[in-house]
Amino acid sequence: METAEPNHFFYVLECRDGSYYGGYTIDLERRIKQHNEGKGAKYTRARRPVKMIYSHPFSTKTEALRAEYEFKQLRRSQKERYLKEAIEAYAATKEL
Repeated sequence: METAEPNHFFYVLECRDGSYYGGYTIDLERRIKQHNEGKGAKYTRARRPVKMIYSHPFSTKTEALRAEYEFKQLRRSQKERYLKEAIEAYAATKEL
C-alpha cells in the first residue's frame, strides 16, 4: 500500500517587524506570495514583506492545524527555541 505524499504544511513567517506568524497551507509558494501581496492574513498585511523561515509537511490537515495551533500558543522565547531546534534537527538529517 502506497502512502500519500504529505501535502499539508505548517509554516512560519518572519515579518518585517521581526515577529513570527504561523500558518497552514497546501501550497507554500502560493501562500507566501499571497502574504507578500497583502492578500494573506490580516496580521501580515501591515508587516510586509514576510519571509518563510520554517515549514513542515504533514499527511493530514488535522496534524498541520494542530502544529499551527500549538505554535501560536507559545511565548516568543519558546517560539525561538522551537524554531532553533527544528532547524537544527533538519540540518542534522541533511548531514547523514
